[in-house]
Amino acid sequence: MAETKKYITTEELKSHNKAGDLWISIQGKVYDVTNWVKDHPGGDIPLLQLAGNDVTDAFIAYHPGTTWKILDKFFNGYYLKDFEVTDMSKDYRKLHNEFSKMGLFDKKGHSVIYIFISIFIMLSLCVYGVIWSDNVLVHLGCGALMGMAWIQSAYLGHDSGHYQIMSSPGYNKVAQILTGNCLTGISMAWWKWTHNAHHIACNSLDHDPDLQHIPVFAVSTKFFNNMQSVFYGRKMDFDPVARFLVSYQHMTYYPVMVVARINLYVQTFLLLFNPNRKVINRGLNIMGIMVFWTWYPLLVSCLPSWEERIMFVLSSFVVTAFQHIQFTLNHFSANVYVGQPLGNDWFEKQTFGSIDINTSSWMDWLFGGLQFQLEHHLFPRLPRCNLRKVAPVVKDLCKKHNLPYRSLTFWEANVSTLKTLRDAALQARDLSNPMPKNLLWEAVNTHG
Repeated sequence: MAETKKYITTEELKSHNKAGDLWISIQGKVYDVTNWVKDHPGGDIPLLQLAGNDVTDAFIAYHPGTTWKILDKFFNGYYLKDFEVTDMSKDYRKLHNEFSKMGLFDKKGHSVIYIFISIFIMLSLCVYGVIWSDNVLVHLGCGALMGMAWIQSAYLGHDSGHYQIMSSPGYNKVAQILTGNCLTGISMAWWKWTHNAHHIACNSLDHDPDLQHIPVFAVSTKFFNNMQSVFYGRKMDFDPVARFLVSYQHMTYYPVMVVARINLYVQTFLLLFNPNRKVINRGLNIMGIMVFWTWYPLLVSCLPSWEERIMFVLSSFVVTAFQHIQFTLNHFSANVYVGQPLGNDWFEKQTFGSIDINTSSWMDWLFGGLQFQLEHHLFPRLPRCNLRKVAPVVKDLCKKHNLPYRSLTFWEANVSTLKTLRDAALQARDLSNPMPKNLLWEAVNTHG
């Protein structure tokens, strides 16, 4: 006799949404992943953020087909009674299936080996110029080369974190540690922790760490209300210091981007040496950043004077500022929201929270494929060489379901981002009203 199915409602599923009681649904089938959180390869944040929801679209986006076979061990015997699939989700899943049949998730091209070679050449020229040349301009150029090598290394680390760029998971992990920890000094463990949260909760003010830059930046006036960061587990106080800094954020944006890398170094150390935070492969990550903090200071010390050493570091930071700017252009001026992302509106949240940068194909190497930000968010396992191919199809899908598809030029994206920052800055000033507005003040804030 066939076993009678047991059902729960969507509202009942929502009650199982916290650590110690964490259920999710995939295609209407309910799974208890309470004990899986600590072992989940993607970390605990994605599961905690989507707890109590049907997460089919997100699961499809981030997992290869081979993952489906391990789900049964988490099945708790329940099905969703009121399970429904929207037309938009049906189209998305159909499109994902078509891409899979076409082999787009497996066709990585030859860009990885080319980029590895280019990084090796840039670093070799940099080392050669620092050691064998006495010319100040050569040393300045070497710093710029170092910055470009960091940019390309970060792109490879990003690619290896989303999909396997090497022939095996073991080699892929080596590539991650090499490109992230050893070459750039930024921990891949830290990157995975924050980046996975960003993808799942794209542009949620209280869940997405990529928008939580108080006291320096606030992309929304909602930050003025001392918002609680669910990701960091602390309150983001909008105190007088934050109010002052945010009031000028549209003016400090580019200078801050130049030194933004320092914050990434700090965040790396705060995570790796925090005993209260579980870090996968902590020892390996620490060894990797120690490699960086051995070879990089040693190279800088080979320069003949402190003035040239500072110039070398600043020139590399100025170049990498491009990448930090690019990351913010993709999201700072997009739509934001407050609260937990919901599995059944996952597709909409990605489209509303992402902005593409319209560039020529010959610029793909500089942007690392991330100018197709929406395509990347919808299909994060898709190798960068295929993002341009699928962009027209994604645009048509957004048009069909009346969803935004914002593709701006690099200049337009900068203008849009500065406008977002300026709007929030002026409102922060209105709240504080610290000083009379003189003519210079009016000119700067009227005309930008």
